[in-house]
Amino acid sequence: MKKFTVNEKKLILRKFNELLQLTESFTTAEQRELIRKAFNMAYEAHANMRRKSGEPYILHPIAVAKIATHEIGLGTKSVLASLLHDVVEDTDISIEEIQHQFGEKIASLVDGLTKISGVFANRSDLQAENFRKVLMTMTGDLRVIIIKLADRLHNMRTLDSMPPNKQLKIAGETLFIYAPLAHRMGLYAIKQELEDLCLKYLHPAEYDYILQQIKETEKGRLTYINRFSLPITNRLNEEGYEFEISGRPKSIYSIWNKMETKKVSFEEVFDLFAIRIIFEPKPNLTEKAQCWNIYSIVTDLYVPKYDRIRDWVSQPKANGYEALHATVMGPGGKWVEVQIRTNRMNEIAERGYAAHWKYKGASHQESELDRWIKQIREMLEDPKSDALEFLDDFKLNLFTSEIMVFTPKGEIITLPSASTALDFAFYIHSEIGLHAIGAKVNHKLVGLNHPLQGGDQIEILTSQKQMPELHWLDFVTSAKAKAKLKSSFRDKRRMIMNEGKAHLEYLLMDLDMQPNSTVFRKLYNHYKTRNKEELYFRIGEDKLDQETFKKIQKKRSRSKYIKFWGIEHPESTNAALMFDKSKPLVVDDNSKNYTIAHCCNPIPGDDVIGYKADEEELIIHKTSCPTAIRLNSSESQNVVKVEWTTHRILAFLGRISLKGIDDIGIVNNCTTVISKELNVNMRAIGFESHDGIFEGTIDVYVHNTNDLNNLIMNLSKVKGITQVSRMEISDHDF
Repeated sequence: MKKFTVNEKKLILRKFNELLQLTESFTTAEQRELIRKAFNMAYEAHANMRRKSGEPYILHPIAVAKIATHEIGLGTKSVLASLLHDVVEDTDISIEEIQHQFGEKIASLVDGLTKISGVFANRSDLQAENFRKVLMTMTGDLRVIIIKLADRLHNMRTLDSMPPNKQLKIAGETLFIYAPLAHRMGLYAIKQELEDLCLKYLHPAEYDYILQQIKETEKGRLTYINRFSLPITNRLNEEGYEFEISGRPKSIYSIWNKMETKKVSFEEVFDLFAIRIIFEPKPNLTEKAQCWNIYSIVTDLYVPKYDRIRDWVSQPKANGYEALHATVMGPGGKWVEVQIRTNRMNEIAERGYAAHWKYKGASHQESELDRWIKQIREMLEDPKSDALEFLDDFKLNLFTSEIMVFTPKGEIITLPSASTALDFAFYIHSEIGLHAIGAKVNHKLVGLNHPLQGGDQIEILTSQKQMPELHWLDFVTSAKAKAKLKSSFRDKRRMIMNEGKAHLEYLLMDLDMQPNSTVFRKLYNHYKTRNKEELYFRIGEDKLDQETFKKIQKKRSRSKYIKFWGIEHPESTNAALMFDKSKPLVVDDNSKNYTIAHCCNPIPGDDVIGYKADEEELIIHKTSCPTAIRLNSSESQNVVKVEWTTHRILAFLGRISLKGIDDIGIVNNCTTVISKELNVNMRAIGFESHDGIFEGTIDVYVHNTNDLNNLIMNLSKVKGITQVSRMEISDHDF
């Protein structure tokens, strides 16, 4: 182990002194001495340890502590826990020793961080189980998960030193869980940086392109912001407000996401930047009234887009976010988003949970954040739930937009935007959800699958005779509803299994038979099951009678030799698929052991990963595919970066979307370009025309993305075509 150099020791000391300076405003001399003590323990524990980059390891906990206190706003205990967060896992220091030196609370925080340091390890079920431990700790003390977010942010900032397969794994799990978790905690700045850094490693070419475009347009953007802001500044000064106006570009990830989902160019992202007005409220008026007063000033100067007003002042978001958003038409015909906040609201927006509790003060009113934590605690109370299912259900409610609805008594309830009446029922109480038979929405009778809109008033109708039905899982969207339904179905399945087991024991006793391997093998063959749990369930469901049982036992089993030769087929046996995860796997025309994922249908030239589904097959997904992101986060040991060489033998299906001015012969002109000029085979074509505008899709067989891009470029030149883009093809399209 290479010892630290003199310069490295100086660097460590300088970084620690910077941390101390950041804590001076809120710590006493005694607390700063504790921070020095924690640093000394961490320094000795990590002595001469280095990160993958080669830098001293101790710089990492110092950086995490700086993020926790300076960027998030946590206090002394969090600084201590951040400095010590890796010592128990990576060194010989025990939790008991930390408790002896720093007290029970610091030991508890470090213990929570140690438990979750193995999240996303090697086995998918272990990864999900460890994440459940994250949340168990979080419901006790949210500082644990916030420090973990600070830890993840620093790891993402220093990801360059990791090999490509590790970059994919860490970026994938960050995008899948940690960025949405930062969003839910109200840590918007951290959430945006995590997303941007994920894009940098998952889609480097797109990241570099958007970053370059933002830099090239910066001068013009600043000029426009000043031009837009000047009349607002004059009016606010006249009104006597203390304020600050700043302009910010949208994050790289949000621009990329809008370009991907809406199939538009960089120039077409209309709200490319936003104006933020942050003011100190006057003492004689409420914050809400002053926000609307400033909105009135802005809309006196610029015409608002009324369907883009967002009022999170009257009812804050679930994570505590408060602001008034409006989109107005600025000079030169450009839409500009204006965000209006007080200083207090701005601190909550930037620092999330930490500021939320700072301003909560003596109020004992339960916030949406409190309610969300309570829901997570309820989900965790079911110890029998499958860890992977739990992870997927939890993910549902992390990163969704929200609607506000009303109970019959007028109480406001916040739900995910795609919620149904049944989601509302489970939100009110699990028993109401399990026995719901229908609902009244705005006094009209509707089914349980009725989608809710913001402002709806809902009353749930129940019956004790009603039992939950399996198809309910198809339309509920909230994590709580899914978790409670699955728990109910598991309980019912367990009851049927117990009945089946008791029934089989009764049959065997009645026929004076022993429960030996021959009896079970014949039952397995009859019910096509693999284990006793499945068998007992089928027997309990089937209500197996004595005559049927006797017939099953009289059947002769296949010879073990016939069975053996029926399984083994020498001609179809392939060598197990092997790959070196430290470098991309190259796939070309001669590669045989791979299939194309039907959820995203990539073609050569797309940025892709490979998922090792079994010993002989690799499934190729687009890197941006939601399934790929989930696999990267939960089964990274089976994921490898893939590079496709140019294919000229195999053809892949691509879909093109077209829009334009309807004219005689335009469809013929399009097909001529495809089939004659470019010699591309078409699989399907469909066009619709209405009010002089036509829209259509064409499915074509191409060798790679270059072929598809050339085709799009040539089609865009056809007279009357106004928009051409690649369209995703998923499994349900076939």
